[in-house]
Amino acid sequence: MHHEDLRLQQLSQWLDQQLPTLFAAEGWGPVPAATLVPASSDASFRRYFRWQAEGRTLILMDAPPPREDCRPFVKVAGMLAEAGVHVPRILAANVEQGFLVLDDLGHQTYLEVINADNADALFDDALTALLTFQQRSLEAPMPSYDDALLRRELQLFPEWYLQHHLGIELEGERLAAWQRISDLLIDSALAQPKVLVHRDYMPRNLMLSRPNPGVLDFQDAVYGPVTYDVTCLFKDAFLSWPEERVAGWLQRYWERAREAGIPVQDDFAEFHRASDLMGVQRHLKVIGIFARICHRDGKPKYLGDVPRFFSYIEAVIERRPELAELGELLASLPRDEAGRP
Repeated sequence: MHHEDLRLQQLSQWLDQQLPTLFAAEGWGPVPAATLVPASSDASFRRYFRWQAEGRTLILMDAPPPREDCRPFVKVAGMLAEAGVHVPRILAANVEQGFLVLDDLGHQTYLEVINADNADALFDDALTALLTFQQRSLEAPMPSYDDALLRRELQLFPEWYLQHHLGIELEGERLAAWQRISDLLIDSALAQPKVLVHRDYMPRNLMLSRPNPGVLDFQDAVYGPVTYDVTCLFKDAFLSWPEERVAGWLQRYWERAREAGIPVQDDFAEFHRASDLMGVQRHLKVIGIFARICHRDGKPKYLGDVPRFFSYIEAVIERRPELAELGELLASLPRDEAGRP
């Protein structure tokens, strides 16, 4: 039997033991016979299943140890629920085995429903949830987006994209330039005011839900730069918006953040620059991760979204002269048939 099917069998057996107690606690009466269908999987080793019967649905998370640890998910879910963010309730958990039962926040992600007409309204809800998230005080012990973590993320670009994917080893002047670029991006990130950061706050992790949105995939949360999540939201792996529209949304966020007492930069121009540089740090990391998922994990489809990230980076380089060196470095990379790095 395939290892994953064995996990599913163990998950089903554990679930059968949990359901009577869970149904009793929720006041739902007897447990009906139900089916389990895959709900989603992502670039990690976690999988999700939907249990459905007689109009009731539950979500099951399968996070196989030692590759995944579901304790951070449980911890952050509790913090966020307390803060008033709409996250899944954890109805039953076996953290040793990596099994969770969650309530179902809906069938459609933002990514599936968002378009040019409804984006303002959907993003407004997403900003409300983000501000709630960021109002969470910083007293709980949580990891920090420190120099080491930012640098480790940035290194994914030369290690996986340049070395493994393009076969290029940075040395001499190009290596020195990369180190200067890294320092510039990291210094900018560390100079920003700190809030609780989701780290993957994008349409794919937001569910169309009541209250809207339901927020998922928050287990990697850290304390870090205030521009991080809002930059993620509008510069996504799977869809792009016109730059002037993004600037308008960023301005809207900045105004609302100031009203809400979130520690944003005093001046919108300064906030916008910090967001631009933060975005470049993330995009370089993501390009590295997509190359790693291809070359280490054998999933090449993510590389198809790499050009989108290069175009985000190029748009920022054009308006930020301090990134000229990064522009030169990227211009020196070999191009594919379509003229892309």
